[in-house]
Amino acid sequence: MTDQTLQTNSHATSRLAPDERSEPAIEFNEVRKHYGARIVVDGLSFDVRPGECFGLLGPNGAGKTTTLKMLLGITSPDSGAIRLVGEPVPARARFARERVGVVPQFDNLDPDFTVRENLIVFGRYFGLTGARMNALVPSLLEFARLESKADARVGELSGGMKRRLTLARALVNDPDVLVMDEPTTGLDPQARHLIWERLRSLLARGKTILLTTHFMEEAERLCDRLCVIEEGRKIAEGRPRDLIESVIGSDVIEIYGPDPKSLAAELAPFVERMEVSGETLFCYVDDPQPVHARVKGRADVRYLHRPANLEDVFLRLTGREMVD
Repeated sequence: MTDQTLQTNSHATSRLAPDERSEPAIEFNEVRKHYGARIVVDGLSFDVRPGECFGLLGPNGAGKTTTLKMLLGITSPDSGAIRLVGEPVPARARFARERVGVVPQFDNLDPDFTVRENLIVFGRYFGLTGARMNALVPSLLEFARLESKADARVGELSGGMKRRLTLARALVNDPDVLVMDEPTTGLDPQARHLIWERLRSLLARGKTILLTTHFMEEAERLCDRLCVIEEGRKIAEGRPRDLIESVIGSDVIEIYGPDPKSLAAELAPFVERMEVSGETLFCYVDDPQPVHARVKGRADVRYLHRPANLEDVFLRLTGREMVD
């Protein structure tokens, strides 16, 4: 990877199309994993094409992290087949990992090292010489926008800076595939948008990304395709827009008030489908005007009319109630 490789236009929005003809970068075929009597991953199948951003979505405990651990050869499946960059996993996971960058859910940077030293030391795991890393570090720092923090200790960095450093570290070996476990959890909106920009620049260069996320906006902005899993099973897969159309297929009016159940009974004749969550009534409508006419100007309610989004899909498929 040359210094020029990482110098991308931060305003670029062009994307290389995922290569539908090439061998998948990631393949899961009927993969199962259990711990004792508990089935964590239950016959999961999906593939990720080169140059694609693929999102793995699901509520807590759905099996996302276990899926990533099996992909990386950290945990072995009980049955099924996994291939990563063409290599069978776990049999040849070590060889596959040479072409993969990993961004874990929680930053595991070395607090005793500077930003620069974290990158250099990590490069040794891939057999990169000191001279090679010294040549590479400036472009990695530029990519992460950490040039001014090169000699700062990790403890001096903000959460967003640490996350960008973890992402830059994952690029040390110029990987073909990036595996990212909730890359923006805990970040403020500005830091999250900067990470999204950096990920888009990687996709524009043809990198393949598999990510898990709880941020539906993140998935909708970044992902070419999504797989929604619950209790270890795939319950939906497709492009974000296609899933929104097929699962929701209408506009949404959110109505906030003290008695949503009574309001639901009043509006039922004018709504295709509705759900109540707390003090909010969700109305799914093809024609919003009858609902507008009945709630507009009422002092006891507030309402928001919006297009359906991926969060509506996620909640429709997995439920609005929190599961511990």
